[in-house]
Amino acid sequence: MSAQSLPVLDLSLLDQGPEAADAFRAELRRVTHEVGFFYLTGTGVSSELEARLHRAARAFFALPDEAKLEIENVKSPHFRGYTRIGGERTQGLVDWREQIDIGPERPAVTDPDAPAYAALVGPNLWPSAQPELRGIAEEWTTILSDVARTLLRAWAEALGAPATYFDDHFGEAQTLLKIVRYPGSAAPEPQQGVGAHKDAGVVTLLWVEPGKGGLQVERDGEWIDAPAVPGSFVVNIGELLEHATGGYLTATNHRVVSPRAPEDRISVPFFFNPSLDAELPAIDLPADLAAQARGVSQDPRNPIHGLHGENALKSRLRAHPDVAAIWHPDLVAARA
Repeated sequence: MSAQSLPVLDLSLLDQGPEAADAFRAELRRVTHEVGFFYLTGTGVSSELEARLHRAARAFFALPDEAKLEIENVKSPHFRGYTRIGGERTQGLVDWREQIDIGPERPAVTDPDAPAYAALVGPNLWPSAQPELRGIAEEWTTILSDVARTLLRAWAEALGAPATYFDDHFGEAQTLLKIVRYPGSAAPEPQQGVGAHKDAGVVTLLWVEPGKGGLQVERDGEWIDAPAVPGSFVVNIGELLEHATGGYLTATNHRVVSPRAPEDRISVPFFFNPSLDAELPAIDLPADLAAQARGVSQDPRNPIHGLHGENALKSRLRAHPDVAAIWHPDLVAARA
């Protein structure tokens, strides 16, 4: 299906006067109530920065295995670093991709009484063979964090809350940047690049290599393609935003299908979430919006917690059982 299967929103409308800004907020509310996914243009992210990120990603995945495995995530109790092909799982099934996970650069928590999710706080692993990667990743994180904050202020106003609602309750953001390569598959049936899932946090901004497809979004019980659109990001909301709106906004199932060999695909999702100890209070929706809230969808296999740290830890332990077994057998046993 065409890219127009998803709505397209222009963030620059927020700077084009009150009428344009109101129109953007109304459309933002509508598409995330009805669909949960959209293309976002007008972000101000330069094509030059996109090109540098793309080159850095390609350069990393072209490194010899020993250079990539220098920062393999099994060496990190914080689930950071490089995951080899087949090293991550979704819904218990193997995802066919390799990637780097990069979070906020912070010292590890050493307090023995800290909550379990404090295990996610710590330093990143950076490849010595590619020292420039860190600067590019940190620049990307800074700029996309600003885009995400702008979106969240627009969402707050669109939902009848003060523009500062998320700023007031977010704390220090717990971001996650994943630089991903999906290798091509010669299998007769489409290979699972990433299995069907909903994101556990608040908002995701996805950059996709130009000219490539693979992302599919569930709409009305069917999977539709959401290929890369030049100059845009694919944006979706996560379960915490659904939780904070009583189900008025929708976290939507999505998946990635591997490309056909010999093609491959670079994808860079950026997850913007509150601090691990943050619990977003429910937004007091206007009566007309509250009447349309569907309630928070609950899957007994994947309960949604109001506390971000619990969601994030649950996700990491399930996605990376090898890291969990090495560093956190106590947490695995406690959740068995």
